[in-house]
Amino acid sequence: MKINKITYLIIASLMLVFSACEPIVEEEHLENSTNVEGVKLVATQSTTGGNEITIEMVTPGITGYWDYNLGKALTNKIKFIYPIPGKATFTYTGTLGAEFFTKTINVQVDKLDHALDQDWYDLVSTNTATGKTWVFDNTGSGSLWWFMSPPGSADGAMSVWWNAGDCCGPSDANGKMHFDLAGAANYTHYETKTGTGVKGSFVLDVANKKLIVKGTTMLGSAAGNKDGVYTIVTLTTDKMVLYLSNSETYGTGWTFVFRPE
Repeated sequence: MKINKITYLIIASLMLVFSACEPIVEEEHLENSTNVEGVKLVATQSTTGGNEITIEMVTPGITGYWDYNLGKALTNKIKFIYPIPGKATFTYTGTLGAEFFTKTINVQVDKLDHALDQDWYDLVSTNTATGKTWVFDNTGSGSLWWFMSPPGSADGAMSVWWNAGDCCGPSDANGKMHFDLAGAANYTHYETKTGTGVKGSFVLDVANKKLIVKGTTMLGSAAGNKDGVYTIVTLTTDKMVLYLSNSETYGTGWTFVFRPE
């Protein structure tokens, strides 16, 4: 009996020791520092109605990022030159503490009194509202205008793995595409030069050398790229070379060469 009592005492003592060693966990719950109505967005223009704009989220304790239609800025404040006349809507996405939110602010642009980055003029012409039409730079047999290239990096964009355009061009090989800034960043794809266009939109991300097509397709989209994101290899007034880093159709890169119509 004594042995049993001693054994029970030892077991009880060990249970007390282990229970005493268990950490006390205090649960922390995230809380909102304000509500969406309490988040203040401010927009200023360098000149009245002008296109140099600064947008800022000024509420303390809030973090997030801006989508200013030309790209995204992982900051509470950004200054930029906007290329499109009319009402522009910019979106801030952030966290209140316990939940995410989005909020927008509108800015009226009445004049393009600050020069745009040259890439905009190269893409849509200096007459931004009228815009510019591009076609494949297909000059005949052996020309490189739509071809397979190495995947992964634009450094290999002009390395030809297969000159597909020479034998097996896309259905819109003789089509065209039009870019303009008449009230919005407008993009129109034409399967043929005389066909009916399919309207969409585009984003020119100058800083990251990206051209993004939304709502319709780029010329030569048979090469793949459902996301519509292309790397700009060359963009001048008379030539545009775009690169697709990973074609889901072929599992390779793909290069597109265009000229103005």
